[in-house]
Amino acid sequence: MIDIDLGFSKPRGQTRVVAAMSGGVDSSVAAGLLKRAGYETIGITLQLYDAGEIAKKKGACCAGQDIYDARRAAEHLGIAHYVLDYESRFKQSVIEEFADAYVRGETPIPCVLCNETVKFADLFAAAQDLGADALVTGHYVQRVEGADGAEMHRAADPARDQSYFLFRTTREQLDYLRFPLGHLEKPAVRALADELGLATAAKPDSQDICFVPDGDYASIVKKLRPRAVEPGEIVDLEGNVVGRHDGVLNYTVGQRKGLGLSGNDEPLFVIRLDAKNARVIVGPREALRVRHVRLRDVNWLAPQSAPFDCMVKVRSMRPPVPARVTPRDDGGAEVEIFAGEEAVAPGQACVFYANDGARVLGGGWIVSAMRAAA
Repeated sequence: MIDIDLGFSKPRGQTRVVAAMSGGVDSSVAAGLLKRAGYETIGITLQLYDAGEIAKKKGACCAGQDIYDARRAAEHLGIAHYVLDYESRFKQSVIEEFADAYVRGETPIPCVLCNETVKFADLFAAAQDLGADALVTGHYVQRVEGADGAEMHRAADPARDQSYFLFRTTREQLDYLRFPLGHLEKPAVRALADELGLATAAKPDSQDICFVPDGDYASIVKKLRPRAVEPGEIVDLEGNVVGRHDGVLNYTVGQRKGLGLSGNDEPLFVIRLDAKNARVIVGPREALRVRHVRLRDVNWLAPQSAPFDCMVKVRSMRPPVPARVTPRDDGGAEVEIFAGEEAVAPGQACVFYANDGARVLGGGWIVSAMRAAA
């Protein structure tokens, strides 16, 4: 039997914890393990958007069916459960920013914004208002007590690791957080759900962006920011017009299919987006590989002031690669990726890991990428 020890000195029965319950199998199991371990457990579920608009669509979360599943899991476990309406906060901090990023020609990561603003800020406040000693989530990431306090480490299962999406977590928040699933693989979590008698044991994982479960993100952006669909030119690296497009938001760096271009000597890829001039710039594959990346708003989980070598990830599904990070006085950083990386897109994140690839050191938002030093 797996026993969860949150590391507090006082008796478990006197230790109150809030479990963030999204209605999925992971958060349900996390809550169940806490309850079984003897902690005073309170479940909180966030309603993030209108249940009537999105909840019935396949793959949605944090509304409708998922709220029902979270409530049912809490009842089965015998724990208190609250649903908090954060719809307006989510719309302002996540959905509106998601649309604005596409207007700027960026490729956003709304899950990071959600974790940073709603889940690891507002939910923190709610947990503290309830007098909780910790906030527990079902994320696949590990919290390790180091010499200088809590550290964030990648999950034991590389295929499930979510550390890339949690790079905005602050050191203060990490002190308060616990991740009981970080050392487990998904099949083991589903087996625990069966063991705990949870109805979510066989529930499929949520797919795509939670508020765009059908994958049609363009319709969301068009509704909120109509100017994002302004048509324009597709040009090559020399500025020659090679085609037309019906909106920059329909393209992303590295894209090859769907450009409507043919008859070229070699395949063409989207190299960058010029949203200001409604231009899509295309070129050969070798033009996608960059070595120098500029970041803004770096969050440090292990503060650095001098250049240092580490491993970095520029996309969630890519493995970390060797690089050198140079902090800037303005809160950003310059990153030199030694072997280069392809399709590095503004709006994505560059996350720093220790040389062994385990500990998260920090990360920032990608502003620009270039093949040679600026």
